[in-house]
Amino acid sequence: MMGLLVGTPVAMAQQASPSQPSPAPTPPDQPNATKPADTSSMPTATMTPITVTGSRPSDDFAPPAPSLNRLGAGDVRDIPQSVVIVNKALMQSQGATSLTSAVRNVPGITIGAAEGGQIGNNININGFTARTDLFVDGMRDRGQYYRDIFALDQIEVLFGPSSMLFGRGSTGGVINQVLKKPSLQAATEITGAVTTNGLVRSTVDVNTPTGDHEAFRANAMIQKGKVSTRGQTDVLDLGFAPSYKLGIGTPTGITLYALVQHNWDQADYGLPPVNGWPANVDRNNAYGFNDDRTMQNILTLGATVDHKFDKNLSLRNQTQFNWVNTNARETAPQSVGTIAANGSFVAAPAGGFTAVSPNNLYVRQQSHDRNIFDVAIDNQTELTWKFDTGPVEHNLLTGIELGYESYYNQNSYRPGTCNGVPLQSPFATNGYVGCTSLYYPSSSGDPGGPQIPSNLATAQARSFAGYFNDTITVIPQLKLVGGVRYDVYWAQIGNTINTLNTAGNNTLAYADQTTTFASVRGGVIWQPTQEQTYYVSYSTSFNPSLEQLVSTTGVSQPLPPETNESIEGGAKLGLLDDNLSLTGALFQITKQNARSQNNDGTFTATGTIRVRGVRTGVAGRITPEWQVFGGYTYLDAVILNGIGVGTTGNQPINTPRDSANLWTTYTFDGKYEIGGGATYIGQRYANNTDSTVVPGFVRFDATAAYRQPTYDVRLNVFNVLNATYYDQIIASDGGRVVPGSGLTAMLTLTHRM
Repeated sequence: MMGLLVGTPVAMAQQASPSQPSPAPTPPDQPNATKPADTSSMPTATMTPITVTGSRPSDDFAPPAPSLNRLGAGDVRDIPQSVVIVNKALMQSQGATSLTSAVRNVPGITIGAAEGGQIGNNININGFTARTDLFVDGMRDRGQYYRDIFALDQIEVLFGPSSMLFGRGSTGGVINQVLKKPSLQAATEITGAVTTNGLVRSTVDVNTPTGDHEAFRANAMIQKGKVSTRGQTDVLDLGFAPSYKLGIGTPTGITLYALVQHNWDQADYGLPPVNGWPANVDRNNAYGFNDDRTMQNILTLGATVDHKFDKNLSLRNQTQFNWVNTNARETAPQSVGTIAANGSFVAAPAGGFTAVSPNNLYVRQQSHDRNIFDVAIDNQTELTWKFDTGPVEHNLLTGIELGYESYYNQNSYRPGTCNGVPLQSPFATNGYVGCTSLYYPSSSGDPGGPQIPSNLATAQARSFAGYFNDTITVIPQLKLVGGVRYDVYWAQIGNTINTLNTAGNNTLAYADQTTTFASVRGGVIWQPTQEQTYYVSYSTSFNPSLEQLVSTTGVSQPLPPETNESIEGGAKLGLLDDNLSLTGALFQITKQNARSQNNDGTFTATGTIRVRGVRTGVAGRITPEWQVFGGYTYLDAVILNGIGVGTTGNQPINTPRDSANLWTTYTFDGKYEIGGGATYIGQRYANNTDSTVVPGFVRFDATAAYRQPTYDVRLNVFNVLNATYYDQIIASDGGRVVPGSGLTAMLTLTHRM
């Protein structure tokens, strides 16, 4: 989406007094020091009143320019792909606090939940996983943690395969988190918020110039309490993000930045399915234990050097180091069944339950314990050069990228019993820890035994890439975009539970793979006027089988990479003097070599998934007082060739056909604001066999605020109608779902200095 608020120009006229010669005046008597001078004979100056209309840019939902040079343009109109930017003003208006709550503004994005070796944010874009397609200021942010937005200025979503711009992955698109940067304008913003669930949250943003061309900025966050009406959702999170910039306004700028974050959270593992639907129980039911927790420590260090040789030539080098440790002791509802006469747990039959009283259904609980270390260091150098070849203008971007990643995951399990009967056979490591009633679960202490180490998964990867992209202006109305990138990705993984590759065990004990791939990007942009853009584009991407640094089970070796291609055509229009933007696009994404699961549990690269879709969006101001942000996405997704037993022809997991959102606010008298909106997600499935249906939903939210130059008071009400809906999907165990929070209110006070 695009569209910049164009401020109303203000003309100031000055009235000049005629200059005429006159005799020198006689000096007046000195006025009495205790008495004001007589001004009755002095001329009176008349000032013409001037009225300025408009709004602070930070208050506008219309997105600013993209932050990344590699997109080949400083305006979303010059990007031949769909782009949605969620800025700070929109996030504050909606009371968003996490990355997942912010990207829910974007139709076509759905949320997964923690599972297996993958914890933290799990996001789908256009029906494809984007777990490793998260970036911070253009650098890959693959760590498994729950991301807050306290240090972010905006979030940029680029739809479609984008390996030419971002490297491996990016089948459905990428999400780039843009950090707040120091500036020469001193400012301080402090917020405090409290919710009806008992969550207390505070953030601080301080920007201080330290010289004529230097500034320091620090952002901090603390929150404690329940993030949902559901049980077992307490958090205690701390964050600090300092940054320092030298050379502001000079040819060479250096930015040093860091993020330090600690999370102590209770991850939500949701509800189990019963007879193909989410269990029809109280949506606040939780099937873990009170001492479940996910502890995370995050450290990001980065340095960026920007140098402008002249107005047409610039060089940028960025280095970023990421270290994430996740130590989890969590319990999930693994399956639903009954209790036999001897007290043992009996899992549900293949056809489900037919004549069992709901009060006689029980949940088998499974431990999901692990200690994960994700480490990565990346370096990227980009040269941007604007030049002409005759009448043709070029905006050339060329770069190289180097990266190293390592992964360590020590899994553990807690063996337990159900009514005194062991839940697993000797030497088994499935971690069944206990059982509890489906309708009336107990959340008392963990009845299982101590943590016992099981598989240790380790991995490392190295990557190299070279790329270039050129935006060519043939005539002012016609632009051509083309680029190519060559990646070399080497990964090595190991697992301790099957060191001999024994028959019947499909986990690879060791694998080593080198993948090379050339990604391309091309587009044609037609701009008959400044307010109109029409485009068509083609792009590709690839997913190595060891991309996530975990084993893709196979007979004896890793599989070839998945390959993806996209065709898109669309329009981007600016209306109402460019205050309101409208966007629309038609697209098709096809994934080849999709990993397919065989009957014996192994995988082969024979699957094909195709998604055809329509995307529309609106952002900006209808009037100076009335602004809006919204969109609609239609996804016709189908598994053309099976990616598992009985999946051919099915709709892929967590991919609704229809999704939409709308958020709008209106300001009265310059200080009173009211607004609200709705989020709609249609029916989807919790697994690729389409055997567990997740109903569609509509959720309504509202806001009201009192705004002053130095402070704001805002009330946000989430899920106004207290609707029951399912917010996140977990693929395992037949397809679990996480219900969204019930009716919740949040009061926020923001003070600016």
